Amino acid sequence: MKKILMRRKAAIEARMKEIRADLEGDKTEASAVEQLQKEVDDLAAELEEIKKALENPEDDEDPEDEPASPAGGEEGRTGDDPELNENRSGIDPEKRNAIVNNIMRSLSSESRTKAKEGEQRKAFANLLVGRISESEARAMGVETSNGKVLIPETLSKEIITYAQEENLLRKYGSVVRTKGTQGYPILVKKAKAQRIKTERTLENPIPQTDIDFDEVFLNPSEIDALVLVTKKLLAMTDMPVEQAVIEELKKSYVDQEANYFFNSTDNPGSLIQKAVAFTHSDTDVYNKLVRLKNTVPTSKLKNARWMMNRSALTAIETLKDKNGNPLLRESYIEGSFGYKILNFPVDVTDYVDAGTPDVPRLYFGDFSSFHIQDVINSMEVSKLLEKYSDTNHVGFKIWNLNDGQLVYGPYEPTVFKLELADGTTSA
Repeated sequence: MKKILMRRKAAIEARMKEIRADLEGDKTEASAVEQLQKEVDDLAAELEEIKKALENPEDDEDPEDEPASPAGGEEGRTGDDPELNENRSGIDPEKRNAIVNNIMRSLSSESRTKAKEGEQRKAFANLLVGRISESEARAMGVETSNGKVLIPETLSKEIITYAQEENLLRKYGSVVRTKGTQGYPILVKKAKAQRIKTERTLENPIPQTDIDFDEVFLNPSEIDALVLVTKKLLAMTDMPVEQAVIEELKKSYVDQEANYFFNSTDNPGSLIQKAVAFTHSDTDVYNKLVRLKNTVPTSKLKNARWMMNRSALTAIETLKDKNGNPLLRESYIEGSFGYKILNFPVDVTDYVDAGTPDVPRLYFGDFSSFHIQDVINSMEVSKLLEKYSDTNHVGFKIWNLNDGQLVYGPYEPTVFKLELADGTTSA
């Protein structure tokens, strides 16, 4: 679908450029102006709809690679330019200019936005490594305060996109961006209905039953990461050090965040602490996997999946089902090549290790119940000069506020945990 929209977008832009060239080249009959006006209006409306459909907040294209103006024309040139008004006849200049301006708005708005984002990202990176001053960076849209640099929104999205790729709980969990306290109600006492074969009377009213809710509040805390770069490298190298710094900040931040979500003992809602330990007397591994699958509430099975470490993957890949076929089979999952166990998709990540990579550990359930709160506009970077001056290093620290917890009620647990060892399990 995206390819179809992209092809249509390119066709519309090509047609708009053709109309503009005809108008500016005095190749359009005066009688055709009204028809062209209607065509351009329709094309502009359609182009806007296509752009909205193609919008992707996690776009990983580098804005710096985008041209500052649309191909086939100079940004800002309109029908009001003197060059364009010379030797024109037969067409009302106001109508011609209106059409050309409409075309320019449709063609150039996206490229101007991309160019501005690219300049802001480049300014941010250059400020980090001292290639431009704070005043120059602020002039390009970078926010600074007391030596701290607020990460531009586009780069923040890039970091979160990378985090989503590496941190599966961010990929499958539920993310909310807010500055306030985020709470989730949990049913802890159910209502009870009755059946009665005789009609109700004043002496036989409906019994009252109460329902009760508890609430889990996410508690954003600080996550930070630090990388060091030598002053010599910053001074002598021709390589884009600023890009390497950004990449390392991304990696170190994501590693810390993922470990907090998966394995932290300080996080009461981390996956390893909050997932329900599955135990059963059956010693057959295949049977245990079946029983674990069938333990998840039916309402949660629709979005359920397996998440395991490499040790668990190795243990399960050697298993055979009752027909002698490998339990883990290759199959197509949502258009990509992947695995399934018992018809549910499988993801493998080293973050499930929890510091013990030799322990085969796996989770199964609906991970959308893992809730993540990102505090709006909290991600920032500090440049540390004095702290590491005695070793001729410059430090770069990334800092953010967020929280991530597995949230479920006592009547409907959503994720279960299983550890495999020699054909048996331990929680």
